[in-house]
Amino acid sequence: MLEPTHDASVSEYQALAREAVTRLQGDGITPVLVGGSGLYVSSVVQDFVFPARDEQVRARLETDLERLGATALHARLACLDPAAAEKVDRANGRRVVRALEVVELEGTFTPGLPEHRPPWQRAVVLGLRADRAVLVPRLDARVRRMWDGGLVDEVEALRPAGFGTTAARAIGYAQALAQLDGELDEAGAIEATAALTRRYARRQVSWFRRDATTTWIDHDDPRRVELALAVVARESDFGED
Repeated sequence: MLEPTHDASVSEYQALAREAVTRLQGDGITPVLVGGSGLYVSSVVQDFVFPARDEQVRARLETDLERLGATALHARLACLDPAAAEKVDRANGRRVVRALEVVELEGTFTPGLPEHRPPWQRAVVLGLRADRAVLVPRLDARVRRMWDGGLVDEVEALRPAGFGTTAARAIGYAQALAQLDGELDEAGAIEATAALTRRYARRQVSWFRRDATTTWIDHDDPRRVELALAVVARESDFGED
């Protein structure tokens, strides 16, 4: 479980998820990875190799970010690695810090992901397809349930312990914090969260549509379970080539 004070990273998620996959396979269980961002899912099922990390270097750069700002650090990046600086948004402090961290540790930084990513293991990737006219009301209703279910109370209770960057910027948490601070009323916080959720869903669909290994099944197809199991059956020998 990720505590709200802890910052998430895709490389850490990859290591933890693959450890769980390997453990389950060792027990004769077929792991099922559900949900998550396209990047996080792909980091597990595809052979992603992430640049080095160093917590001390990162902490020093984050201090520089707070003291000097993202624009100044981007100028530093432009001096060290002009090609990387051209591809990193100067307003995105976290990305600038990460780029500088990698440049310091490895000498250069290559933004983005390689186009060809071989699989880590054989895996079945299934996507549920729904028209926007169906999906959007469901997304909006989900956000409403978050508020009705006590999200603001949850955030208020956790606030004394502090939030890491991941939790503070998470969709829903960030808007609940804004509501608690009086920056948004409840209706505004809900609408802002709904708008970001819809945008996030569009990115998710776009990500997996670009992945040729994804098999799409209509969410309301009465045979959806049968169809999904049929796809899995065709790829049942996960451990063999």
